[in-house]
Amino acid sequence: MADQHSSAPPGQRPPWYARTATSAGRPAVLAATLVMSMPGEYHVAKIAGWSDPWAYGMPFALSAYAGIAAVVAATRPKGARGRTSAQLGAGFAIVLALAAQVVAHLVQTGHMNGNQAWLIAVTSMVPPAVLAHLLHLAATPTPVVTPSTSVDTPVVERVESPVEQPAEPRPAVVPPPLPVEPPAIEQPPAPAPIRYRDARCTAIRPLYNDGARPGTAAMRDALLAAGHGRVGDSTIRGTLRAEVEEHEPHLAALPPAIGRTA
Repeated sequence: MADQHSSAPPGQRPPWYARTATSAGRPAVLAATLVMSMPGEYHVAKIAGWSDPWAYGMPFALSAYAGIAAVVAATRPKGARGRTSAQLGAGFAIVLALAAQVVAHLVQTGHMNGNQAWLIAVTSMVPPAVLAHLLHLAATPTPVVTPSTSVDTPVVERVESPVEQPAEPRPAVVPPPLPVEPPAIEQPPAPAPIRYRDARCTAIRPLYNDGARPGTAAMRDALLAAGHGRVGDSTIRGTLRAEVEEHEPHLAALPPAIGRTA
């Protein structure tokens, strides 16, 4: 059945009732045709000698098989294994389904005698033939088509250019030598920051930057200015200044600062 959008002009969708009728009508028509085909195919099975409930399997062996074979034949890609067999089977199944309807109605209306050997023989061969063809289709799976990721390489035509006479060689121009840059002097790594055990030492250490060893009074004033409060002279000289000079022994060799020492 044609696609529901095939009749609409490009860029325009069909109205909603047309889309609804198409989408809902397909399963309705399928169900109706199967139901209408079942009595005739059931009657053909009864003529061939099948009893109930086995005769009810003939509609599935004819109409349902015809639909299945038609779908399989339509979905097999061109050149795939089993495509020709599926097409032949679909055509054979449709012919059998049509013939069953014609024969059943001719017999029921009295235009044909159903008690004939060839009719019974042909009808009896339908189930095994359908089973064999369905198994054949199942044994030849549809190949999976993977999208190609290759890029077409453009074809470049080679144009023959006329042969030119070689020009006279010119003397090679030697560029002047580039000035040799002196090797870069590596800077010594920066010393690691000193971590004092007593944080109050950081207030005293800047007093050595003047190149002199600070006295007790200068260190006391620096501690007060840094917010450490009043500290005893023995702690200033014996603990804080000693720790600063312990990390940097050369500071102890500096000359004493001139000024207030007490």
